[in-house]
Amino acid sequence: MTADKQAFSQAHLIGIEPLSVEEIETILDLSDYYADRLDEKAFRPDILRGRIILTLFFEDSTRTRTSFEMAAKRLGADVVNIDIDQSSVKKGESLLDTVLTLHAMLRPDAIIIRHKEYGAPGFIAQHVDCPVINAGDSWREHPTQALLDALTIRRRKGRLEGLNIAICGDVAHSRVAHANMPLLSKMGAHVRVIAPPTLIPDKFPVDGIKTFDSLEEGLKDCDIVMALRLQKERMEEGLVQSEQSYFAAYGLTLEKLKHAKPDVLVMHPGPMNRGVEIADEVADDPDRSLILEQVRNGVPVRMAVLDLLLTKQ
Repeated sequence: MTADKQAFSQAHLIGIEPLSVEEIETILDLSDYYADRLDEKAFRPDILRGRIILTLFFEDSTRTRTSFEMAAKRLGADVVNIDIDQSSVKKGESLLDTVLTLHAMLRPDAIIIRHKEYGAPGFIAQHVDCPVINAGDSWREHPTQALLDALTIRRRKGRLEGLNIAICGDVAHSRVAHANMPLLSKMGAHVRVIAPPTLIPDKFPVDGIKTFDSLEEGLKDCDIVMALRLQKERMEEGLVQSEQSYFAAYGLTLEKLKHAKPDVLVMHPGPMNRGVEIADEVADDPDRSLILEQVRNGVPVRMAVLDLLLTKQ
């Protein structure tokens, strides 16, 4: 194992901004170690045996929740998933009271939380005595998604530094974009966004992000294109004329990808809207699509995060 665990000093994983380059590299190096062993059925390090991981997902999730659960179990932890639809939240209990009640009852060693409110994981971290991991809040950030995206790129391209990476689609409402921009920039990549003007935020989380409202112009010299889902549940009506017009202008097709580098690779955090953000021919392309690799890499990245946060306690 090449990861230097001593380089990681965070008590929580709330966002990308607090992480140093060395800490990001530590997470990615340890993730590499776990990713190389993911198919080894006998690989059960059990370093978290006896630990309790509490997951609180106040928004629907398949990939993130399942991969966190698998990561915890691969490390030997016990996982407690709370069904929010059946919880006291539905009776009007506050977020903090719900968390403090569960914290008193379970004494968890870590809490993984996804919530629609801006800054909810950071708020909870101020009131509990265990690590809190942000599994997505509002459209602010989704740090483990950015980390698994970085791992996926690094394992295929061998590096992040110097790559031209385009984030294409509903950037304004995407927590994935708002986590990827600072992480990829910190690691030396050249990040640009491609979107209609109505879906470009007024402010980016870091400086130096180039913007394009033409897909063809924005794809020039790109090594990686990351498509984003249209976040209709978060946007006002009228920001996109129609799904058909959006796909015509911004949907990724093999023809449009000819404007990028010949060996360009395509990503999507999911869930995908085929025929809206991305064509079947691109999503299913065995040479270009990294989408299933992203899904796979969610487990080793979250194993690495849990390892780093909990084994120093």
